[in-house]
Amino acid sequence: MLLVTDVGNSHTVLGLYDKDVLTGRWRVMTGNYRTADELHILLAMLLQGAGLHPKQITGCCISSVVPQLNAALIQVSHNAFGVEPVMVGPGIKTGLRLKCDNPKEVGADRIVNTVGALEAHKPPFILIDFGTATTFDAVNEKAEWLGGVIVPGIQLSADALFERCAKLPRVDISVPATVIGRDTVTNIQSGLTFGFADMVDGLVLRMRGEMNCDAKVIATGGLSKIVSKVAKTIDLVDTDLTLKGLRAVYLKNVRKTS
Repeated sequence: MLLVTDVGNSHTVLGLYDKDVLTGRWRVMTGNYRTADELHILLAMLLQGAGLHPKQITGCCISSVVPQLNAALIQVSHNAFGVEPVMVGPGIKTGLRLKCDNPKEVGADRIVNTVGALEAHKPPFILIDFGTATTFDAVNEKAEWLGGVIVPGIQLSADALFERCAKLPRVDISVPATVIGRDTVTNIQSGLTFGFADMVDGLVLRMRGEMNCDAKVIATGGLSKIVSKVAKTIDLVDTDLTLKGLRAVYLKNVRKTS
């Protein structure tokens, strides 16, 4: 079985594949300074909860935007599973052509998202990942990654309001009944949901103009379902896009399937 792991700044998402079927999916908080022993225990508990033993894992693929965890992740793959993990980064086969000024700067999460999208969708398209940061990735009809946009994420913006504005409360991110809020909570919720949706629509229109095409818009990430309720330009939501991309990258780099 193949274990795929996407380490983000706020959350780590793990998926378990039995050949081409996603049989398990977990989301946990990213602890930037977790040791290999802590990660080993966490993974063992998740697998045990699914009725599995670590020795059933025959392959690992990892994308990470938290470099200080990489050594521990590799050590866990060796000690717990006895496998050499595929770490998404320079030198790894992805089949993706990066048409940008500095390909080494492109985040591993953005690469695997694009690879995952290309497995299921015909380009051109725009990928939007609603994570700690919200990223937009432009892919042309030749399946070339052109670049994109990075803005603060919705939760990050909500946290900033709470932390920097003494009288504003922390709120759940949800779509209020009306744009015009009737109290402080719905004022903030309106700004976070309708405001981000309109930003998404505006940036998509600008990106489509520069791409000279009506590119499909694919959303992923933890808050993609909420924003897609009010954004007009999002065509579809695929919350497992990153996991699909990790499996595709693994298969491009390891001959046997898991």
